[in-house]
Amino acid sequence: MYVPSRVFLTKGVGIAKEKLTSFEQALRNADIACFNLVRVSSIFPPHCRIISKSRGLARLEPGQIVHAVISDCSSNEPYRQIAASVGIAIPKDAEKYGYLSEHHSFGQSAQVAGDFAEDLAAQMLATILGLPFDPDASYDERKELWRISGEIVHTKAITEAAKGCRDGNWTSVLAAAVLLP
Repeated sequence: MYVPSRVFLTKGVGIAKEKLTSFEQALRNADIACFNLVRVSSIFPPHCRIISKSRGLARLEPGQIVHAVISDCSSNEPYRQIAASVGIAIPKDAEKYGYLSEHHSFGQSAQVAGDFAEDLAAQMLATILGLPFDPDASYDERKELWRISGEIVHTKAITEAAKGCRDGNWTSVLAAAVLLP
């Protein structure tokens, strides 16, 4: 049975005449273009550790099949703001699983998109932990309640944002959590 024990985060942006090429450029910018990426859903495995991108890449070989939670967004509209983010919420109890969330958007800054992705992951984790959840409360209010509960030990996000090229070329952004054995 394969359960990832490590994860690293990466992000990238690419610009090209064709959409697929701009996505490839974003993968290259994120240093993950040389892998056969398999998109997976959003569970942060029990006992998994976040490691640096350099340590994660050192464990991989070109052509390897690699599982990743990926968020991406593309546009060929001049000056269109785009963002892609992956949020993470990790429970205090390492025996339990956490969540990764993907969020992509138009018109949001990197900060707003990252906060939203982090909030999504924390919301999903809070609901399985039985923590209080008020959808009308601000993320900061919910985060404080969850911090006080001591059940959610860590949340974060990785986000890439860019504005579409003025000449109408495609711009692609991506954020990824790459899962490793």
